[in-house]
Amino acid sequence: MQLPISGKQFIGLTSSSEGTETFRSINPATGDPNPWEFSEATDGEIDRAAELAAQAAGEYARLSRNRRAAFLREIADGLEENKKQLIAAYTLESGLPEGRAKGELGRTTSQLRLFADLAEEGSWVQARIDTAQPDREPLPKADIRKCLLPIGPVVVFGASNFPFAFSTAGGDTASALAAGCPVIVKGHPMHPATGELVAQAVLHAARETKMPDGVFSHLQGTSQNLGGRLVRHEAVAAVGFTGSRAGGLALSRLAAEREVPIPFFAEMGSVNPVVFLPSALKAKAGWAKAYAASVTLGVGQFCTNPGLLFAIDSPDLETFARSLADEIAAFPPSCMLHPNMAGHFTDMRRTMEQQHGVEFLTPGNPPEGPNEVPATVARVSGTDFLANPKLQMEVFGPFTLLVTCRDAEELQAALAGLEGQLTASLLGSEAEFRESDKVLELLRSRAGRILFNGVPTGVEVCPSMQHGGPFPATTDSRFTSVGTDAILRWARPVSFQNCPQSLLPDVLRNSNPTGVWRMVDGAWSDEGIINL
Repeated sequence: MQLPISGKQFIGLTSSSEGTETFRSINPATGDPNPWEFSEATDGEIDRAAELAAQAAGEYARLSRNRRAAFLREIADGLEENKKQLIAAYTLESGLPEGRAKGELGRTTSQLRLFADLAEEGSWVQARIDTAQPDREPLPKADIRKCLLPIGPVVVFGASNFPFAFSTAGGDTASALAAGCPVIVKGHPMHPATGELVAQAVLHAARETKMPDGVFSHLQGTSQNLGGRLVRHEAVAAVGFTGSRAGGLALSRLAAEREVPIPFFAEMGSVNPVVFLPSALKAKAGWAKAYAASVTLGVGQFCTNPGLLFAIDSPDLETFARSLADEIAAFPPSCMLHPNMAGHFTDMRRTMEQQHGVEFLTPGNPPEGPNEVPATVARVSGTDFLANPKLQMEVFGPFTLLVTCRDAEELQAALAGLEGQLTASLLGSEAEFRESDKVLELLRSRAGRILFNGVPTGVEVCPSMQHGGPFPATTDSRFTSVGTDAILRWARPVSFQNCPQSLLPDVLRNSNPTGVWRMVDGAWSDEGIINL
């Protein structure tokens, strides 16, 4: 089916267009506005979406796991059915190639099905049962049972750099819906047509699977009022955000300053430090080629882009630096996602060039088209890096800074001064890793994922993935936004003491009617409890 682009808000199953202000997205490859016009969400539309989500929350939380799973699978099927139209809108609004769009759409549908499987299996709720011991001395023990329950309506902020995988039906939305929480998406204004088409697929799935009205809403706009009003609304129970540090911190403050504060899970960027040990530098061309590809992948517009490279000064480092510069200089200027992002990259690149001791190793080839930027390698000494906190700033785009340290002590001092990161990488031999325990300890304390002999770009969607890290990479390093554990952000533990069987959630009843794995009196079991 062909989905029309209406430019409207979707408040549950009803479309709305009350706003008089409108906006358009930009085709970054040409610099021209795209043909569609979108209305700005009004305060009334924002409030209705939040209130409708609150009304749907109880019913949706009570639905069977199988019905939630069917909803998520129907969304994935709908996206695949409309992939030609989705990919066309994606490429027009992002400037990214069709191959990237196809790959990201595939990741998005796979992610939806992964969370469908997780919801259906059910053990993610972490059911715990400690049965009563009425004869225990000196005091009887009560029957206590605990599981995770949905937290309530969740607001999801779409990301600029992943129009599919971290936006309208991305990981935050999929995990929240799997947990049993209604979702209100604040679409990203850089790709509103892509967002609307995805939203229509989600709402079609909601109708087909008979979900309660309000389980999903999609609001569009360019004003800060839209996001701020959603975060402050009393019906909203939690927020997922992927974006800039400035935006994340501003919204996080709003969430904390509410009369009833709510959890705000933000991923706000990272420079993803990489440490090259001596044997890795001897590989020279191999790692230079791999890291040039990683720095320039997607025009550097990944939160896992390797923005800081560390090594101890040596002749091998000189050879590696020349090889890396040659590889990156061969990458032609390329189009970023939006004029604002290209302008920000240019400003940040200039700022870095002005810092004391920074030397650019690549010529900065002049762009040939709109919003194109040159891939860049810069270099600075460990001494200058330690003296200037600005050199830790994220330059969002194809940029990396090579920090040349005098010795192991200076390397460790540089790593000790790093902020929290999503990833940290260590390259070398296993023997070197064993001898670099201090370096590894420093990296482990500052990042959510430690890579050995690899590149940080590319985040596998799987149960063991940790895509998070200490502040300011995220607002809560205990959680992940990728992988099955992302669902844990949208639930809270509730204990039931001496509760009648008929009032317990299914997963806590003696009969275990849905067959989930539970810890019963200290032992794992998927069977019912008998002889009580």
